[in-house]
Amino acid sequence: MDIWTVSPTKTGFRLATDSSTRSGHHECIIGSGGLIPAAKKREGDMATPLGTWAMRCLYFRPDRVTPPPTRLSTYPITPDLGWCDDPDDTAYNQLVRRPYPGRHEALWRSDARYDLLVVLGHNDAPPIRSLGSAIFLHLCDKDTLFTAGCVALLQFDMIAILAKADANTKVRITR
Repeated sequence: MDIWTVSPTKTGFRLATDSSTRSGHHECIIGSGGLIPAAKKREGDMATPLGTWAMRCLYFRPDRVTPPPTRLSTYPITPDLGWCDDPDDTAYNQLVRRPYPGRHEALWRSDARYDLLVVLGHNDAPPIRSLGSAIFLHLCDKDTLFTAGCVALLQFDMIAILAKADANTKVRITR
């Protein structure tokens, strides 16, 4: 089982395996609300939850990218897919089909952030109301400063990580 650890550096954050060589380190960004213990995570706080989260599956935008080599379960994003972020909804922190009556975010975006998207196992077994939803590992570009609580990295780095990922791979977020 590989564990990829998100940890602070002098200039930001990095994502690396415990056994990584220097070339195995990948710069990443976190939420604008900083790092927060998972038990204190709240919907909309823009913070990235500390803890160890399973890499559940990969979604990809088929009109923009081909699915990269990975041993994760892989699914195409379609224009009707969303993720429920409404704490009062029974589908909270789950994939939904749009149009959807509850509050949700579209996975089919005009930017490239969700062209490759890994669902992390935060608050999903089962989801607990208001403890945070849609914590993903997703893409960013070199000018992106922060996320809304996810972990993001450049496409080249994401592809390198996915090549080593399987159903037992986890992401550990530490201080």
